[in-house]
Amino acid sequence: MDDHDPGPTHKGIQELAEMLGVTQRTLRFYEDNGLISPQRVSGTRIYSRRDVGRMQLILRGKRLGFSIREIREFLDLYDSDPTQHGQMDHLLSRVRAKISDLRAQQVALEKTIAELLQIEAEAAEKLAKDEN
Repeated sequence: MDDHDPGPTHKGIQELAEMLGVTQRTLRFYEDNGLISPQRVSGTRIYSRRDVGRMQLILRGKRLGFSIREIREFLDLYDSDPTQHGQMDHLLSRVRAKISDLRAQQVALEKTIAELLQIEAEAAEKLAKDEN
């Protein structure tokens, strides 16, 4: 079946936005950035199963902290490599780098929280002494 054949599996912008829990503006943003390409029927956007799948991947990538550029790379690899081996290798490399970055951020956050807790304890202790 042609991905742009307007059959029962195709969705309008409002239906797709509701299904994905995003705004219509979000869908237009990803279209403007070339990540999805809905068909136009009488000026109405019609999204294929391919567009729906790409949007699900885009939203997952955003939730995981990947940039639009990185998401575009993943989608381009998927389009150019039907076996998905290249995509999986690239994805694995990016995921490992993201995990490393997040672990470093986690350590930094834990240090910041510990320091703030120390400051909080010192300030509370000082206030308690001053009240007595």
